[in-house]
Amino acid sequence: MALGPWQIAIILVIGVLVFGGRGKISAIMGDFGKGITSFRKGLKEGVEDVKDAADEALDVTPKKDDK
Repeated sequence: MALGPWQIAIILVIGVLVFGGRGKISAIMGDFGKGITSFRKGLKEGVEDVKDAADEALDVTPKKDDK
């Protein structure tokens, strides 16, 4: 099986990511983890804002007439 130029380029890029520099993979995973944490924090704050708005909302449902 012959390797073309694209396959060789992909292998080189993966090799540089894995072996090139100090902790490239751990740095990428750390950034990924920080992004997930930030996303979850944003979701939590969004839920609290909705709950606060619901507590402050006026009840506008029509009253039932007892007949």
